[in-house]
Amino acid sequence: MSITNSGTELTSQYAAQVSSDLERNAKEQERINAEITALQEQLAALQHDHSVLMQVQQVLGLSPAPVQPTAGSDGAAVPAPRKKAAAEPGAGKRTRTKKAAGPQSATTSNKPAPAAKNSSNKAAAAKAAQPTLVELVRSHLTEQSEPRSAAEVATALGQAHPERGIKATVVRTTLEGLVAKNQAQRTKQGSSVFYTAPGAAEQATTPVRGQAEAGQAE
Repeated sequence: MSITNSGTELTSQYAAQVSSDLERNAKEQERINAEITALQEQLAALQHDHSVLMQVQQVLGLSPAPVQPTAGSDGAAVPAPRKKAAAEPGAGKRTRTKKAAGPQSATTSNKPAPAAKNSSNKAAAAKAAQPTLVELVRSHLTEQSEPRSAAEVATALGQAHPERGIKATVVRTTLEGLVAKNQAQRTKQGSSVFYTAPGAAEQATTPVRGQAEAGQAE
């Protein structure tokens, strides 16, 4: 009988330890997933800024790659009129006419550049002015006086920013990341999980404590 009881107690201890390890592992996975999502958003923003800057550089003509083929083609075209200059006296006149027309064509081709530059700068400025999803979620929680679920936060942000295509799964991961950084608090009500800003959570618990103390005094 004693051997059976010892085996049962040992099994219970192992089961409790395994359950604790599984819960700790799940929380760590949630925290890492939130950090990965935030890093992916930062990488996407940097890649977008890089493409915009490359377009602006090409519009301004700062990139040396497009300039080299143009110089090589001019250099190859110059010797041909010199060989025919002795036999065709009019060749020199045609060459001078082409050279005189060159600056005008270059000036004409460069006229649309300021408009393209302004549009690219406006696009880059508009992208930089947009807040990240982490900032939107944190700001939304701060404005709420009651706990909100991930689905409620995603719905509110989706209505406020329909152009961003906000998904509930990404919002939930972002909320878990804020919880891991102590920038949000998580509470459970049955099987549902709700999130609040740290300040809002303290304000919500204070009246409840006051009512409990008043009930005890009566």
